[in-house]
Amino acid sequence: MSQALHTPPSPPSTTPTGATTPTDATAISAASVATPAETPAQLAARYGLAVSGARPSVPAYLRRLWARRHFITAFATAKLTAQYSQAKLGQLWQVANPLLNAAVYYFIFGILLSTKKGVPDYVPFLVTGVFVWTFTQSSIMAGTRAISGNLGLVRALHFPRAALPISFALQQLQQLLFSMCALVVILLCFGVPLSFSWLLVVPALTLQFMFNAGVAMIVARMGAKTPDIAQLMPFLLRTWMYVSGVMWSIEKVMHNKDLPHAVLLALQCNPAAVYIDLMRFALIDSFHDHQLPPHVWAVATGWALLAGVGGFIYFWKAEETYGRG
Repeated sequence: MSQALHTPPSPPSTTPTGATTPTDATAISAASVATPAETPAQLAARYGLAVSGARPSVPAYLRRLWARRHFITAFATAKLTAQYSQAKLGQLWQVANPLLNAAVYYFIFGILLSTKKGVPDYVPFLVTGVFVWTFTQSSIMAGTRAISGNLGLVRALHFPRAALPISFALQQLQQLLFSMCALVVILLCFGVPLSFSWLLVVPALTLQFMFNAGVAMIVARMGAKTPDIAQLMPFLLRTWMYVSGVMWSIEKVMHNKDLPHAVLLALQCNPAAVYIDLMRFALIDSFHDHQLPPHVWAVATGWALLAGVGGFIYFWKAEETYGRG
């Protein structure tokens, strides 16, 4: 039995005329119909396999984001709640921080540098500017670390990565809404009357949120690849704040005809200044429409769409790279 099992197959036999036996004919026929080896891509397509973490199309990506809208809001709320959980004053710091900043700016710019001269309702003017600017500043700063600061979450779970910078922008919007309660008290205490123009806060904040979320997605992608961006960003934002009319009136500067036209146009169309001016126009009775830049709502909408849509596309294009390397 052992010899029978290990006996090699007999070589193909031929007839005296050189013709192959039926066994060889069958082998040749089988070889002639054999298909070439399939590529990995063809095998994946046959069995319905997909690349792990591959970038979906924009419509599919938007659908996945919408499906995780509850995660985005819950994540933002949890981050906001935990932000001051170790402090004794707790959530009061959400209002105290911008108020302390406003007090410092009032002393330095309003009193020492006399920027309050010629600006009616300077305290409401200043506090509104500080609160609105802080919304943009904090959204961008949080966006720089949205990916690099949450690598554990990015690598452990499969979800649209844009949910992180959007949730951080939403967290800052929630914090601004808390601060608005203190802002309303300040406005009323300084004699600013309640009016229907306050309803303009809703579209103004909506446009600003779109702008902030878009810029947060841009810096999130940059920060994921180059973490040093987070160290540079405070200096860039501080410079941006000084030219955005937070502590001084751009309208007064516009009367200076010695400035080049390009500088005046840049001051007028500065997105941070545009959203600050819209909020001042909505809330402060002494801030009139002639102090707004021309076509202000069109400019605000343009910045929101440019940053929101452009930032989303820019972030989406690197979707499959986040959390790797």
